[in-house]
Amino acid sequence: MSDEAHLPAEQPCTGSSSRFSVSHGDRRWPCSYPGSPRPRPQEAVRLITLRKRSEFLAANNGKRAASGGLVLLVRDRADGDPQIRVGFTVTKKIGNAVIRNRMKRRFREIARQILPESGVAGADHVLIGRPSGIEKPFNALSADLYRALQMVTR
Repeated sequence: MSDEAHLPAEQPCTGSSSRFSVSHGDRRWPCSYPGSPRPRPQEAVRLITLRKRSEFLAANNGKRAASGGLVLLVRDRADGDPQIRVGFTVTKKIGNAVIRNRMKRRFREIARQILPESGVAGADHVLIGRPSGIEKPFNALSADLYRALQMVTR
């Protein structure tokens, strides 16, 4: 007969993580504490990002709209998938790596806010940076994207 048959299935609550000795454990929270009792107030919208060169070249064959600090390319994939995909391009003509990365960060945030509600479902969207968009305020770039989306959907 094995002694293991008589061991309880639940481990006793020690109040600390098994990685740390007892002196480092936090004894204020019980072992069964489930974490945060409420869901997060807002969930981030996740856009699928274009990665391959072939996807960017295919988007180049779609509709094009230039508006202020950006150029928007939109191509319907016609594959039946309603997911919106997005890509970002800022060339070296715009500026050094710091400026290009700043512009791409701004584009990512603008796309995250605008494309889920105003973008073309089932299409690839590519945002191309222009030199006039470097110092443009965030609200003005958002307005440029809205304007470009309106031109493309007409």
